[in-house]
Amino acid sequence: MNDDAQLIAETLNGKPAAFGELVHKYQDRLYNTLVHVVGSREDARDVVQEAFVQAFVKLDSFQQTSAFYTWLYRIAFNVAISRGRKKRPTVSVERTREAGGHEPADRRAGPSEQIEQEERRRQVRQAIAALSEEHRAVVILREIDGCCYETIAEILDLPVGTVRSRLHRARLQLRDQLKEVLSVDD
Repeated sequence: MNDDAQLIAETLNGKPAAFGELVHKYQDRLYNTLVHVVGSREDARDVVQEAFVQAFVKLDSFQQTSAFYTWLYRIAFNVAISRGRKKRPTVSVERTREAGGHEPADRRAGPSEQIEQEERRRQVRQAIAALSEEHRAVVILREIDGCCYETIAEILDLPVGTVRSRLHRARLQLRDQLKEVLSVDD
């Protein structure tokens, strides 16, 4: 029995502290992904909290046919989508910057190169934030979280072919939005 299965069994047998260990194990990873999905740190914290509450309440329905984090991500994405429908997101430079944080500057780059790099990062974050929810989710899970197509399909409850086509369309949209940024390095 793997660690997650053991913690789930202990939780279901009346030891809620075991679920606390699951929260501790996955909260940072889930939060980091959701910051990119929902576009703000505050909203990501709320979604993560609600996802863990729902996971705790629904734990007895977890079939354990997939990994716990896959099931948890699916719950979190559903919460994020539900919240997004209630509150139509607006894309702003400030919110996108808040979501992505400030990356450390290349110490070898001069001031003008640092400014150019920061501008490129800002444009990429803004382009990702401008994608539709379904395209943003697959891009984030694949390119930022490094999930394989099968895991993304499980998390989003989609066929693998749909994941591939959404990722392809999202990449095309990003390429179109970032043509100027990409051509600067020519």
